[in-house]
Amino acid sequence: MSFLRRRRAASTEPPPPAPPSRESDSKRDKKKKGGAKNSDGRKTAEHPSTSTSPPPVRKWSCVDGCCWAIGCICSIWWLLLFLYNAMPPSFPQYVTEAITGPLPDPPGVKLRKEGLTANHPVVFIPGIVTGGLELWEGHQCADGLFRRRLWGGTFGELYKRPLCWVEHMSLDNETGLDPSGIRVRAVSGLVAADYFAPGYFVWAVLIANLARIGYEEKTMYMAAYDWRLSFQNTEVRDQTLSRMKSKIELMVATNGGKKVVVIPHSMGVLYFLHFMKWVEAPTPMGGGGGSDWCAKHIKAVMNIGGPFLGVPKAVAGLFSIEAKDIAVVRSFAPGVFDKDVFGLQTLQHMMRMTRTWDSTMSMIPKGGETIWGGLDWSPEGVFSCTSKRSKNNNGNVSTNYQPKKINYGRLISFGKDISDAHSSKIERTDFRGAEKGHSLLNKTKCDVWTEYHDFGLGGVKAIVDYKVYTAGSILDLLHFVAPKMMARGSAHFSYGIADNLDDRKYQHYRYWSNPLETKLPDAPDMEIYSMYGVGIPTERAYVYKLTHPSECYIPFQIDTSADGSSEDSCLHGGVFSINGDETVPVLSAGFMCAKGWRGKTRFNPSGIKTFIREYDHAPPANLLEGRGTQSGAHVDIMGNFALIEDIIRVAAGATGEELGGDQVYSDIFKWSERIDLPL
Repeated sequence: MSFLRRRRAASTEPPPPAPPSRESDSKRDKKKKGGAKNSDGRKTAEHPSTSTSPPPVRKWSCVDGCCWAIGCICSIWWLLLFLYNAMPPSFPQYVTEAITGPLPDPPGVKLRKEGLTANHPVVFIPGIVTGGLELWEGHQCADGLFRRRLWGGTFGELYKRPLCWVEHMSLDNETGLDPSGIRVRAVSGLVAADYFAPGYFVWAVLIANLARIGYEEKTMYMAAYDWRLSFQNTEVRDQTLSRMKSKIELMVATNGGKKVVVIPHSMGVLYFLHFMKWVEAPTPMGGGGGSDWCAKHIKAVMNIGGPFLGVPKAVAGLFSIEAKDIAVVRSFAPGVFDKDVFGLQTLQHMMRMTRTWDSTMSMIPKGGETIWGGLDWSPEGVFSCTSKRSKNNNGNVSTNYQPKKINYGRLISFGKDISDAHSSKIERTDFRGAEKGHSLLNKTKCDVWTEYHDFGLGGVKAIVDYKVYTAGSILDLLHFVAPKMMARGSAHFSYGIADNLDDRKYQHYRYWSNPLETKLPDAPDMEIYSMYGVGIPTERAYVYKLTHPSECYIPFQIDTSADGSSEDSCLHGGVFSINGDETVPVLSAGFMCAKGWRGKTRFNPSGIKTFIREYDHAPPANLLEGRGTQSGAHVDIMGNFALIEDIIRVAAGATGEELGGDQVYSDIFKWSERIDLPL
């Protein structure tokens, strides 16, 4: 049987291949030379598998490199995100302490150990851009976005549909209210402004530390509002001021009559100034609370980073949609903003959108040349923008060190030489009333409307020929370049100094957010704090130049090539810097509490006590500290442990004297004395 199985297996094996014949060899040679032929005699292409030549090598392209880089970045990001979520919560603190030593207790933990507990209810007033906005009604391009955040959060819709996002974030250019068919509203609750974006806190650290001594949502209130609107229009459209009034009254009534501690930040400081006048004013313009409402309901107002007298950065934003950071990007990569990239005229769209936000006009510098200085003087006078000082052989600071005088009063100068020259050597031609000429732009190719589209060569030349603009002429400049925007703004805001505060015209709401044109409430037991960071170069004045003409262009831009000639120069990249918190100069944040409201003055007739609390900036020691616990930057100061401790102590019942009174590192008192303001 085994023999049969072997025979059967052998019979199933395939026969060995026959040796190639000479005929087949000759046919193969012909195929190699000329290829095979079909039935009609035409050659056919040889199949790739029969070719003996090596396959072509694919070249590495730029697209491949970009995709590879993006893939690596995303992979690393997801790996780090996984590790961050997988590690114990205490691991970052453990690593930080291993490097820097033991970390101090958070203020809430420290003060709870001292026995402090929740006492006065607290009210948070967020500033511009830090509060979330969500969509309630929109156009077809916004389908599926009902109650999704358009501002704050991940900003996903900005990347997915940028033109639709700009359309829905803009207000009506005539009324300053909702465009037809669009409703965007403020997010409510503490989540409205606890985080601006994932991982980027605003109020979250302060809220968490207050919670550690017993605060909870019924004793904390986030007075969120649509920060794009003018202050009075938040009441007209959303009744935000009325809801704030009712909420404060409820918190006082349900907490044993304890008055609230109000904590405004940034533009929220001006918004609450407006509220304090609105709540006292009779209806229908005001809230009808009477002249003693603030005295009955408010213990203290702790203003953080308050632009009481405006900020020069607002002028640059309205004039050329720029600030220092944007100007630097334009200088290194002009195509990103100046040209039509990815179908977007970026700066023009941003200008169109932000010029409909009336709230931005609340931060135009107030007080004119009396406060901000003129052509040849400023309150700051001489200032050095570096901490370095020349030292003698003994290592001591040299007494011969003399910083250079800076003309900070010239908010805008066309050319570095103009910013340095004495006013007697500057020939100027008045731009007021000048003909703007015919538009130089091809409007058929511009899908973005800005008021520069109505400008011609005559208007551009008139602005440049005036050469220098102070706080006294900035308003005229903005009226010249953006008359429609300023017409809306002038109906809601004012920027002067009152001669007679008893004049009935100051009862109008357009004056209520200007501390130089209104009185503080009749509340002698109330306290007002000005709390802000110092030690960071802050924008104070600008050097401008003409932009190279192109389609749909903005005619003016910061001249980033303008730099100072010495090491301690305050001119870098076309921007003159001064001491501040990176956004608000010390002069604006501190003057009212240092002089304007100090003691009984015509702006503070009841003698409300005022305190200045400055926080010297110290950057984080390493990356593990995040944004730091000693930062004086405009937003990062919200995580400053010293500031949080001061707030918690006052909320727990302390007074300004118990905090230690004024805490000052800058020259705010010296600068304030140089301002000749009748009190």
